[in-house]
Amino acid sequence: MMKQSVALLGLGTMGAGMAANLLKAGISLTVYNRSRAKAEIFAAQGARVAETPADAVKGAGVILSMLADDAASRAVWLAENGGLAGAANGSVLVECSTVSPFWIAELAKAAEARNLQLLDAPVTGSRMQAAGGQLSFLVGGSEEALAIARPVLETMSKEIVHLGPVGSGVTMKLLNNFLCGVQAASLAEGIAWLERSGLDRDKAIDLLKRGAPGSPLLANLSARMTSRDYTVNFYLKLMSKDLQYAGEAAAASGVELTTAANARRLFEQAAAEGYGDQDMSAVVEPLRTKSQK
Repeated sequence: MMKQSVALLGLGTMGAGMAANLLKAGISLTVYNRSRAKAEIFAAQGARVAETPADAVKGAGVILSMLADDAASRAVWLAENGGLAGAANGSVLVECSTVSPFWIAELAKAAEARNLQLLDAPVTGSRMQAAGGQLSFLVGGSEEALAIARPVLETMSKEIVHLGPVGSGVTMKLLNNFLCGVQAASLAEGIAWLERSGLDRDKAIDLLKRGAPGSPLLANLSARMTSRDYTVNFYLKLMSKDLQYAGEAAAASGVELTTAANARRLFEQAAAEGYGDQDMSAVVEPLRTKSQK
């Protein structure tokens, strides 16, 4: 059993799987979630449930957060009863959320002022990988901080990749999600076209999967789009957010992500039509409706 005490802030689609694996590893875990009902599930498994982030982090050597966006992360860390207010000197903060490099830079400064170390460590993988302890952590921060957090991260992951200083992890994650989002959007347009073309859909998709456009993402999303199974692995509304952050981060480096802007428009349209809380593969639905008009 690991002696390190851990706090986890956020128990959504990804955080729930992470909490389960931390508890399975025998880690002393405290959890906080804005909706307490999601936290109570883990009380029965041995976790302490905290009323505030500040209460959750008391005594924790490693503090993880897995939240939706910059605003949610800022509220959990910097609010009056936030994580920074309760964290002990020397604690390592691990921001696993997909947030912007601009917010990570601000959080790193706030952490340093409190004698706390920060790792930005967003993950690749979705709900199933989180549940199975098969996430990949993309880490930015010091070797010293990572050495402290590594045993905790190992209980939830198949690999931990140290990419450089603070901010490196979120930059890599946004690059990853930019490419995924653009591919998902182009596949949605292709599926809508294919279904109106008169081609045998299943035969055509099989050819695409085996040909040059083929990828694990195309295989997974094409199956979901054709079966219309939008059980959430990755929320559609979060891909729209990630494409926004990616575009802003790339612009700060002097690069215009025109394909990200176009893909984001499709995700925003789908969200506006009520698909935001479904899997990102639902981006195809408004295109189907449009193609039939």
